[in-house]
Amino acid sequence: MNDNSFRVKQPDRETVPRNCWKFMNCGREEGGVRAAEKGVCPVASFTPADGFLGGRNGGRACCYIAGIFASGVVQGTQKVVSKSCFTCEFYHKLKLAHGTEMFAFTFEDYIRKRAGEAPDSRWFRK
Repeated sequence: MNDNSFRVKQPDRETVPRNCWKFMNCGREEGGVRAAEKGVCPVASFTPADGFLGGRNGGRACCYIAGIFASGVVQGTQKVVSKSCFTCEFYHKLKLAHGTEMFAFTFEDYIRKRAGEAPDSRWFRK
């Protein structure tokens, strides 16, 4: 038997939709069909995360942004957001496609670097 027969096939990064609102079809991105009625999701307008894992604004960082509209309900804290993300298909596809790039500290360092700040020293050994 081939050792590769038990490996989980990772999705190609290009096959995972670029942004969560496209995958979830929520319509709460800027100009989306539900944006006027329900408001623009904070993820879609979170410009500091633009480019993270190839997404637009927070489109691939939704699990790290408080105030998202997960399951149609505003999720207020990061702890609550993280719990709802564990059952999200988009989150799992991103984890498979990006592996170690998809961690909270990687996201935080990305935001800091974009803002011109030094990476958080808590993540480095002294």
